[in-house]
Amino acid sequence: MIHPLRLRLAPIAVGALCCHLPALADDPMLPSVLIHSMRDGDLGLADSASAGSVSRQQLEARTVYRPGELLEAAPGVLVTQHSGEGKANQFFLRGFNLDHGTDLRTAIDDMPVNQRSHAHGQGWSDLNFLIPELAARLDYKKGPYSAREGDFASAGSASITYANRLARGIASVAAGHDGYRRAMTAASPEAFGGNLLYALELLHKDGPFTRPEDYRKANAVLRYSRGYANNGFSIAAMAYRGRWNASDQVPQRAVDAGTIGRFDTIDPSDAGEAQRYSVSGTWRRTASDSASKVNAFVIRNRTDLYSNFTYFLNDPVNGDQFAQPDRRVTSGLNATHSWHLHGDARATDITAGIQLQNDNIFNGLYNTRERKRLSVTREDHIVESSAAMFIEAGTRWNAMLRTVAGVRTDHYRFDVSSDRSDNSGTARARLASPSLSVALTPAANTELYFNMGAGFHSNDARGTTAAVDRSPGLVKSRGIEAGLRTEPVKGLQTSLAVYRLAFDSELAYLGDAGATEAGLPSVRHGVELSNYYKPVKWLSLDLDLAYAHARSRGAAAGEDFISGAVEGVGQLGVTVDRRGAWSGSANLRYAGPRPLLEDNSVRSGGSSTLNARIGYRINSRVRLELEGFNLLDRRDAAISYFYASRLNGESEARDDVHFHPLEPRNFRVAAIVQW
Repeated sequence: MIHPLRLRLAPIAVGALCCHLPALADDPMLPSVLIHSMRDGDLGLADSASAGSVSRQQLEARTVYRPGELLEAAPGVLVTQHSGEGKANQFFLRGFNLDHGTDLRTAIDDMPVNQRSHAHGQGWSDLNFLIPELAARLDYKKGPYSAREGDFASAGSASITYANRLARGIASVAAGHDGYRRAMTAASPEAFGGNLLYALELLHKDGPFTRPEDYRKANAVLRYSRGYANNGFSIAAMAYRGRWNASDQVPQRAVDAGTIGRFDTIDPSDAGEAQRYSVSGTWRRTASDSASKVNAFVIRNRTDLYSNFTYFLNDPVNGDQFAQPDRRVTSGLNATHSWHLHGDARATDITAGIQLQNDNIFNGLYNTRERKRLSVTREDHIVESSAAMFIEAGTRWNAMLRTVAGVRTDHYRFDVSSDRSDNSGTARARLASPSLSVALTPAANTELYFNMGAGFHSNDARGTTAAVDRSPGLVKSRGIEAGLRTEPVKGLQTSLAVYRLAFDSELAYLGDAGATEAGLPSVRHGVELSNYYKPVKWLSLDLDLAYAHARSRGAAAGEDFISGAVEGVGQLGVTVDRRGAWSGSANLRYAGPRPLLEDNSVRSGGSSTLNARIGYRINSRVRLELEGFNLLDRRDAAISYFYASRLNGESEARDDVHFHPLEPRNFRVAAIVQW
């Protein structure tokens, strides 16, 4: 039986990390060397064709409209928005409309971003607290092929690591169209025998909308680190707060009739606020034949959302606005220990780990008008606890063959205290997930991969204790993949992956309605092609293409399409690095069409976005940058849905496409000083 970890866990774990711990120091006589690998430059290292790392330099070269778009550095990932800038992004990957994060596990500095049993949507991933200048590396994986990854990682996972030390301090001031203003500073001076990194970010943005979004963000990081990446420790505190006016999707019929413009809103009182505060600690120790790592964290999240997607469908008098408050404290502990076994013919690394997490959640669903409460739909107190153990063995058998075999077991406890008498109770779930990866090296510049494994995502706790339409706590996925990674010519890295991913069900808890929606089993097939080419030192090009075929199993003939599943994705990027005083980059992103109904009778068109950046270095300390977004000024939809709504004055509901527009062409200019 798994007992709730409660809030006692995290203070004890973090406190232990704050105590004085002996740590092995790297040899002080050896110079420290910072190694940067290029994307897909993972021959001999990666376990699959669809896994890799993106370096700090490549992340810095990307032009992103919002922080979450940094995840698009992982090939095949699409990030967009359907509401105010402060709301969690919409994610797409491998034929999944991942909503706000389900089945894409995201982490910042080993802290989970996905929020379980969130008021608005399962797996809610709000990345607005991310400060891009601090990102040292992005590691990504796709498919359930690693025993280290657990909940939400079936489609993929993305982990961003913040730097402990910055090579130079930095201060930036930026301004642009639509009320965009941003100021940021960060540095990491030596202090108390280590480094004290600090960062502060202030941002305001109105967007192109008739009612300005008035997004206001304050963001701060304070981290003390001592030692090195493999032998040392760090303690970090983060704080973020954002407020905004929502710019939700609008009905196509009203835009076509000229009743509203593309950038108008139906309910001007829709809005949101988010807060995130965290304390975390990480300790690492490495010896010649072993390595240990312990990470602990406490995160306090608060979200308030006011939304109205159907306008006057349910209440012709007061309208359909609803509020979704969510308050939670998430605490957790992750620990791993590795043994390095070396023989005459082969070498094996065995890693065992535990992952503990507890969420203490208060959320609700209320009917509101102009953000004033009219009635209560439901209120819940949720305690969701999980414990996982995994073991993974990676063996290099000879110069041509290496394998990674692993298994993890997850145990969940859901405890719901609801104002609904038929929705309170306790539920438990457990699941074992094996995985296997095989890499063959037939030539020095080529590797072949075969991967298979099982994963899962957790369902909203409120569905697991419901008296009607009860949902399982954990939903299993099964994946298989074959791939190739090669360097056909010097400087060109190419990877190709073909995969199949099946889910036992796509059952979902609808936070907007406070009820569970039935879902059928599903299966997705796809192919991904990624290329990174660096013909000369100052120029790099990358091209990523992906196609996915997503279908429900057990549906009636012709009604097995999965709503929102993007079929084709493409990105083309060009980066020029310090050509004299100049530098720059351009990125063309394509999101293909997708069905909006299960019978494919209504489809969303594709969209294309061209962003670019030009930089000019005045001297060794000062540079200027100009960024441009949607340079082709496309009038595409960032995201589309099809459902019934009723506008004020309409006699009955109407089924219609509702879309959030892509922002028009706009520019930002920044002055950056380093010291």
